[in-house]
Amino acid sequence: MNTTRTLPGLALLCCLLGLPLVGQAQTEASLNLKDADIRTLVDTVSRVTGRNFVVDPRVKANVTVITSRPMEKEELYQVFLSILEVHGYAAVPVGEIIKIVPDANARQGPVPTVGDANPGSGDELVTRVLQIRHVPAAQLVPILRPLVPQQGHLAAYPATNVLVVSDRAANIDRLVAIVSRIDRSESEEIEVITLRHASAGEIVRIVNSLSQGEQQAQGAPGKPVLAADDRTNSILLSGDRPARLRIRGLIAHLDTPLEAYGGTQVIFLKHAKADEMVTVLQGTAKFQQQQQQQGQQARAAAAGQDVDIQADKTNNALIVTAPADMQRNIASVVRQLDIPRAQVLVEAVIAEVSTDLSRDLGVAWAVDGTQSDQQGPVAVSNVGGIAETALNVAAGNAAPPVGLLLGVGDLREGRTNWAVVLRALAGDAATNILSTPTLVTTDNEEAEIVVGQNVPFITGSYTTTGDTGSVNNPFQTIQRQDVGLSLRVTPQVNEGNKIKLAIEQEVSSIASSAASAADLITNKRLLRTTVTVEDGQILVLGGLIEDSFRDRQEKVPLLGDIPLLGRLFRYDTTQKVKQNLMVFIHPAIIKDSVEAGEYTNRKYDYLRARQLEAGIGQRGLIRDSKAVFPDLEELVTQLPPAEVLTPRGTGLNDLVTPLRTEP
Repeated sequence: MNTTRTLPGLALLCCLLGLPLVGQAQTEASLNLKDADIRTLVDTVSRVTGRNFVVDPRVKANVTVITSRPMEKEELYQVFLSILEVHGYAAVPVGEIIKIVPDANARQGPVPTVGDANPGSGDELVTRVLQIRHVPAAQLVPILRPLVPQQGHLAAYPATNVLVVSDRAANIDRLVAIVSRIDRSESEEIEVITLRHASAGEIVRIVNSLSQGEQQAQGAPGKPVLAADDRTNSILLSGDRPARLRIRGLIAHLDTPLEAYGGTQVIFLKHAKADEMVTVLQGTAKFQQQQQQQGQQARAAAAGQDVDIQADKTNNALIVTAPADMQRNIASVVRQLDIPRAQVLVEAVIAEVSTDLSRDLGVAWAVDGTQSDQQGPVAVSNVGGIAETALNVAAGNAAPPVGLLLGVGDLREGRTNWAVVLRALAGDAATNILSTPTLVTTDNEEAEIVVGQNVPFITGSYTTTGDTGSVNNPFQTIQRQDVGLSLRVTPQVNEGNKIKLAIEQEVSSIASSAASAADLITNKRLLRTTVTVEDGQILVLGGLIEDSFRDRQEKVPLLGDIPLLGRLFRYDTTQKVKQNLMVFIHPAIIKDSVEAGEYTNRKYDYLRARQLEAGIGQRGLIRDSKAVFPDLEELVTQLPPAEVLTPRGTGLNDLVTPLRTEP
């Protein structure tokens, strides 16, 4: 129904374009418009190029185009893209159609990403990733951003050193040409600078310390990089040419000959011991001298001179007399070795539970049937030594044994004498020991703690013989032996907070046995080992679980086998011993004074709590508050700050006559 209106307008447009009204294929076309609606232009370009367009409702404009000659299809399409760019619109391909939208919304759509092989052309809206090889991509953004329109996009990705640009293809080509002139390598060349007098490692350290304040990112392209080759005493230098020239001049100023002999230098140590450090440094200096005399970079002035290193124990200092370069090497070694060492708190737990049960029961008989004519039967059953013990006790030659010794008999004259002796003994001993020695020492330093008694043991006695007989001499030989607990440990703190411990643990005590003994018996538990433990880990070092049973029987043959009555002719001894012993270790690294204070307060508070729990102050006839431990802060003298020590009033300073100098 709009045909009458459309056909004249279409005829007029075809005349302006130089196109026939019939729909045959066109290879060339002229485009001359004046204040024509942009939608009409889109319709015409679609017919000529065969492309499908979707026009955003916001696309409205009147366009004017003047061409002097016919154009091919692609040429016409490029003119169309330029018209859109002039009026603030863009064409975004999406599959088989092309969307025409405002520039502000175009870059948020599926803009095609192109590369070097197919970069696009003209005013085509594309996205391109530019790989920057030699300069930081972030440094190019402030330079190129003014060349990108407001609707375009320019950003740098430092991780891969690339630029991401979204703009017209022609403008991106211009940016690529600019970047190619800027992105040039000035640091591909590596120089080797051989030093004559100075140390390569020391020069590199000085130059790197000077460049720490620069704002340039670490490792950025063009930044000068220095490396020292100690074997040839050379410096490898890379970077841009101006930076290399500047550093080369600085190295030339530093590589100047000094006096042949460096003189004497005093190095005060902060943590290490001077006498221990001397041995290490003398070996290092001797090796360096041998290397200098054999190497190509030896100094002729210092080759024949000795190095002398002495230790001053009073000031904990080193006196080094050596050439200047040797002094620098020695000072570098001292700086690396003179570091604070960690402290290690070692807690050992020795737990022992043991029981000792014994039972002795026996009967001995003695019969003497001899009369005045010394004739008659005689019999003795001395099982377990009961009869012998009874005779010695009766004669006063021995003390009564432990336990029950009961004798019954008839010892009247003119009759058959007989006696029966009963020996009974029951022993019960138990031990429950829990010891927790604690020791704090420095890394790689042996420490030992001993808590015990020095117990005397009788080793022998002597008698002398006089004119009137044998007389006992009270003189006895005694050997003293330490009995108690000792812990010897040497810790070594390794990487990852692992602690290597060389431990020697000994616990000795006087045995509390269920059986009688003629002398003292000592128990000894000794453990010597080397283990590796994590910081704060509890580890079992070793132990013993023992359960022993001993049964001994002495009897008269045949008679001792009679049921019930056989008990009168036997001596039975039974002993049962159980022992459980375990040793644990708990090391902890004390890194600073805060941790040291926490451990100290925790241990003291534990000790004070145990004392309060025992109620020491409430025992005995005298009630004394001093029997209770005070707080640790009250027990230790606290030193006030220096400003508090100013003399006030009458004090020690008032009693001392000050020395006055004459004017």
